[in-house]
Amino acid sequence: MRIASLKTWAWVHKWSSLVCTAFMLLLCLTGLPLIFAHEIDHLLGNEVEAPELPANTPYASMDKLLQNAKALYPNLVTQFAFREIDDDKTWTISLGKTATSEDDTKFVKLDARTAKVLQEPKFDEGFIHIMFRLHVDLFAGLPGMLFLGLMGVLLVVAIISGVVLYAPFMRKLEFGEIRRDRTPKLKRLDTHNFLGVVTLVWALVVGTTGVINAWADLVIKYWQFDQMSAMTAPYKGLPPPKTFGSLQAAVDTAQAREPHMKLGFIAFPGTDFSSPHHYGMFMRGDSPITSRLFKPVLIDAQTEKLTDSREVPWYLATLLISQPLHFGDYGGMPLKIIWTILDIFTIVVLWTGLMLWWKKRKQYIPDIESKIRLSEAY
Repeated sequence: MRIASLKTWAWVHKWSSLVCTAFMLLLCLTGLPLIFAHEIDHLLGNEVEAPELPANTPYASMDKLLQNAKALYPNLVTQFAFREIDDDKTWTISLGKTATSEDDTKFVKLDARTAKVLQEPKFDEGFIHIMFRLHVDLFAGLPGMLFLGLMGVLLVVAIISGVVLYAPFMRKLEFGEIRRDRTPKLKRLDTHNFLGVVTLVWALVVGTTGVINAWADLVIKYWQFDQMSAMTAPYKGLPPPKTFGSLQAAVDTAQAREPHMKLGFIAFPGTDFSSPHHYGMFMRGDSPITSRLFKPVLIDAQTEKLTDSREVPWYLATLLISQPLHFGDYGGMPLKIIWTILDIFTIVVLWTGLMLWWKKRKQYIPDIESKIRLSEAY
């Protein structure tokens, strides 16, 4: 490869790395606790588990769960009901001032078998919430998400340019060789290059999925405009119903429609994921991948009859699959440990890269000063 070409790649690698390094360090540091979010919440006592009951204990009616949640906040409107992928024992119901309100939302976690209230979790406070917001949007909402997405693009550029520079560099060395008998600068450079190659594929996956996740809000809004509006079109212009039918009957209808899937998420009438006339039942599979892919089933909230059901489009499926790949939470504890190790390696890569630039900069400034003094002397 020509020297001029290498200089161009070096310039691209240098500046794409420098611009995104501070934010990538922040994302790596905040991402570490997020890998173990459930474990940390449980350790801190923020997550109450349902008691052990006989395996054949039947599930309570969803109407009973809804009734018990609303009893705590009779003046609030039910918004959503959801449960974790690996937890069939509980449901969490959210309530707000209106169906679309996001201010002062209340959450009620209930035992799915006894309908008893287990706790009122606070998802908008605490250590994990702070780490999550810093990681996702820097507490800046959509602008923060898009900005971090741009930093993710620069990370991908830095990785690709780093590989281009690494190839000719390693022709003179054995793979993974760290010259411990040389200067600290060379040892730091060898460590940076070696760990960069070790984490190459992982960093590309996490960086790319991070960029995709940064577009989550816009992707979902487009899906609502593109798909949800078409599914609810027959009800457009009709006055909202004053009473609703049985939630359990609506759940049974959705389950009959998709007998090989599990219900994971319910959007109540009037929310952004349904319509004023529908229960939005979001079904999912039972494999590590399909459990992340929701299939919406719309049920008429008055008649409890099926209105529409369709697969999610490719762009939303891409987003849903990218989320577990980004956080490494689809393969249990072994995968979480692997994600942690690779995250730490990436922190070392970022830090050593920053130190290499800083040391070179400190050496470069005196050279400039000496040249200025020499020119003034003449």
